[in-house]
Amino acid sequence: MDLQTLTYLVVGFTFALYIGIAFWARAATTGEFYAAGRGVHPVANGMATAADWMSAASFISMAGLIAFNGYGASVFLMGWTGGYVLLALLLAPYLRKFGKFTVPEFIGDRYYSRTARIVAVICLIIASVTYVIGQMKGIGVAFSRFLETEYDTGLYIGMGIVFIYAVMGGMKGITYTQIAQYCVLIFAYTVPAIFISLNITGNPVPQLGIGSTMADGSGTFMMDRLDQVVTDLGFKEYTTQVMGSKLNMFVYTLSLMIGTAGLPHVIIRFFTVPKVKDARSSAGWALVFIAILYTTAPAVGSMARLNLMNTIQTGEVGTVEGNIEIAKVPQWMTNWEKTGLLQWEDKNGDGRIQYYNDKNAEFAAKAEGWGWKGNEMTKVDRDIMVLANPEIASLPNWVIALVVAGGLAAALSTAAGLLLAISSSISHDLLKGVFIPDISEKNELLAGRLAMAGAIGVAGYFGLHPPDFAAGTVAIAFGLAASSIFPVLMMGIFYKKMNRSGAIWGMISGIGVTMLYVFQHKGIMFIPGTSFLGDMGPSWFLGISPNAFGAVGALVNFVVAILVSKVTAPPPDHIQHLVEDIRVPKGADTATDH
Repeated sequence: MDLQTLTYLVVGFTFALYIGIAFWARAATTGEFYAAGRGVHPVANGMATAADWMSAASFISMAGLIAFNGYGASVFLMGWTGGYVLLALLLAPYLRKFGKFTVPEFIGDRYYSRTARIVAVICLIIASVTYVIGQMKGIGVAFSRFLETEYDTGLYIGMGIVFIYAVMGGMKGITYTQIAQYCVLIFAYTVPAIFISLNITGNPVPQLGIGSTMADGSGTFMMDRLDQVVTDLGFKEYTTQVMGSKLNMFVYTLSLMIGTAGLPHVIIRFFTVPKVKDARSSAGWALVFIAILYTTAPAVGSMARLNLMNTIQTGEVGTVEGNIEIAKVPQWMTNWEKTGLLQWEDKNGDGRIQYYNDKNAEFAAKAEGWGWKGNEMTKVDRDIMVLANPEIASLPNWVIALVVAGGLAAALSTAAGLLLAISSSISHDLLKGVFIPDISEKNELLAGRLAMAGAIGVAGYFGLHPPDFAAGTVAIAFGLAASSIFPVLMMGIFYKKMNRSGAIWGMISGIGVTMLYVFQHKGIMFIPGTSFLGDMGPSWFLGISPNAFGAVGALVNFVVAILVSKVTAPPPDHIQHLVEDIRVPKGADTATDH
């Protein structure tokens, strides 16, 4: 069976599964729409949380960044997993005990202020919309290559699928759909990794294969071979290169960690479990399920880079009339060229693609002596690496089709969670919480579904003009969440003297400084094709990249909030007692009614 037909069958089956689950688990009350009726088992919630979390950035883009940035891309592995430790220890159980539906609702009640709730909604929408753009980019990439549709058409299809199961089922439908999506995406990610690890190292376990010797009998370790291949072509050594300075690496990791702990679409998942202790348990299970993919990603990225370099430099052997052997461009490159995500130019007319670092003056001089006339790979979109990896390694068509279904599952699952966070903030926090407090449950549920539909439309619009690689766009979203939401949650739980004025001005200053820094440097959110790191220059504050600046914004948030709270009236006594009550573990395992 040809690849396109097989892909349509596999993807079609998974889409039918998601829609079927949505019909089965459709929400009938606001409690089911916002929090799945608070009846989700912690193991199931951990799996759903993992799917909600492992977006297109994790499935599609992260390994691509690892492939091209080597050790430097470890910031994503450390930051995105470390954030769950913060969630499990510092936020999830306390927010579950507080017992509200949304993050802005907690902020509004804790800081006894409608204004604080509105500011939190604005911060949530800014971060979530930025995040969902990355998911739309992943959907478009997958559809454009393997279903041979236009990028725009792929987005419309993805929007339609999310619309059906998210609008109908709310959190209840999304939860059980995400459990199915986790199974699809983790199977789709690990199966090709096992095949490729076997091909390259002879070891079927990718996590061990990355430290094994090559299967060619040379005795050379795989990572040593990769270092040799890239340095021989003028690139930096794969295992030692970093993204910017060491300070930038540290701040980037910290920004991703606290951004993880501050993302509302992840936090609201912990409102769905029956008991407070289940919230902490859910975070632990989520980390287990996430670790399966995250420990595989370094192997996928490094092996993809090795296969890419070897495939391009060596080429394939072909014949022409007279049985003259020539090198030709690999078929997988021709396939991906049609998407516009991969481009090259045969500058010296030798029928091969020279891919090397022509910015390295010493190596460029050698290349010129060999008749090479510059790097001929003019564009390699990092987001194609996971999807192209099975083709590069010549794996069976069913494996390629499975990867497509996994990539779409990752993008759709996170998009649904983000859109629910956006819609609930509009219908529950703004409409019911501020403008129409006496709205009926039926009308609130309708408003939530209409808000969801509107959010899908807005996300689709921005997805049609993606500003960056999926993981680069997502990193900005994490910075926005880190600089606005995380500090007020932490101070709301652990600092009873924090008042509403401090919280409001802290959020405004934190997200304001971060957005100003991002806008100032290359307009990184709005210039298509710009590097997700931008061009490091003297205007970078202490060499910190825009994507990493969320941690600095968070520090500004903390400082401003504390200073303002010191010079304004302290919170009322009942609020301070409320904060103390949130942290009391007594009865936590039976607090099912909170």
